[in-house]
Amino acid sequence: MLDGGMATLCTLATTETARQEIRKSRFLAVAGPVASEAAAKEFVGRHADPSANHNCWAWRIGQGYRFSDDGEPGGTAGKPILQAIDGQGLDGVAVVVTRWFGGILLGSGGLMRAYGGTAALCLRAAAKVPLVETVGARIACTFGDLALVQARLDALPAVRVLGQTFTATGAELSLSVDEAEAGAVERLVADITSGRARVSWDADR
Repeated sequence: MLDGGMATLCTLATTETARQEIRKSRFLAVAGPVASEAAAKEFVGRHADPSANHNCWAWRIGQGYRFSDDGEPGGTAGKPILQAIDGQGLDGVAVVVTRWFGGILLGSGGLMRAYGGTAALCLRAAAKVPLVETVGARIACTFGDLALVQARLDALPAVRVLGQTFTATGAELSLSVDEAEAGAVERLVADITSGRARVSWDADR
């Protein structure tokens, strides 16, 4: 987490693009959400333009990251793109910056500003969604409590009901709960059922 754990990391809601022309070289950044290394590699492959001079890229997924200068001088492209991702508190994001060379050399500093700046321009314009840690849970309740439990859970944005199975005496609900709200959800269920319903959390909580 950033800022001592106080800030929430975000990912991108959709794929975004941005373009810049810098001293006759054209730069195109494409950024999008990715959930795995395989998805990041697929994103890079899909958005790289084989007709361009360079397709430089970076991605960040949790503690994992990769970047490539794709023929540009070492440290002038991929790393500035990664820094643009990290600098905006983003995770689960891949960025490809494609360059069509315009005949004028930009120098190392110019390349770093061009690649990092085009990536940052793209990321700033993109719609973002917060990444929230979730935990799985199951609630066993009686038929008498089921309707009230379902209604109260449906009203909570921190809770997603994934499914339910019926038992001889009631039902078991499968949930995904925002981790920060887990304690509050457990207290709510106990309160509205006078302790009859039981919440069991996934073992890794």
